[in-house]
Amino acid sequence: MAEQRRPLVAGNWKMNGCVADLDEIAAIRDHVASGAAGIAEVAVCPPATLLMAAARLCADSALRLGGQDCHAAPNGAHTGDIAAEMLKDAGASYVIVGHSERRADHAETDADVRAKAAAALRAGLSVILCVGESRAEHEAGEALAKVGAQLAQSLPEGIPADRLVIAYEPIWAIGTGVTPTRGHIAAMHGFLRDELRHHVAGSADAVRLLYGGSVKPGNADELLNASNVDGTLVGGASLKAEEFLPIMQFYSNR
Repeated sequence: MAEQRRPLVAGNWKMNGCVADLDEIAAIRDHVASGAAGIAEVAVCPPATLLMAAARLCADSALRLGGQDCHAAPNGAHTGDIAAEMLKDAGASYVIVGHSERRADHAETDADVRAKAAAALRAGLSVILCVGESRAEHEAGEALAKVGAQLAQSLPEGIPADRLVIAYEPIWAIGTGVTPTRGHIAAMHGFLRDELRHHVAGSADAVRLLYGGSVKPGNADELLNASNVDGTLVGGASLKAEEFLPIMQFYSNR
């Protein structure tokens, strides 16, 4: 991790969480306030139904909030969708775009992701852009080509480096019990760092690269110690404050 990049530990709650679960966000907020995350920035991306209430809980706190997706348009006849401006208005600082589940379950293309990332910038949000290869692509030795193409085609032209976070998700490792080696993670993150030099406005060294693939308290130290890893995008382990806490604490002594 380069010294000038502040680590980011972000929790993606996915389609989980009701009003009662706001207690977990309050507990995460309190852990952050206690210094448990050390130098790291911490963010939680709850379902949109909880975002405004979570923002009230986190007013004047260091815990940041984000959305899990946004529409490319600022408003309009798009039943069930949510605009980036709405997320910003509800209290978000970040929005995730291009998550592997959105790409797979909703057939989102790189062009769709690019338009959503541009919308996030328009609304004043920072972008957490997800990229990653499937098992078939990984086993065929096509990981770098796939991830490089996703990156190039999903980024709006001239995106500011300080408004961009990249999350690498090896799809073949999510929920499968298979964990990439530290060497694989370091190689992919190094590749992403080099590729970013062609795509961002400003220094590519300012872009934070997160690892996001079944990160848990038991494997966080191994995964987050890989070269060019500036934090993590956590799924299920972020739903409970006490499970999220050990991951946050990786940065407490750094």
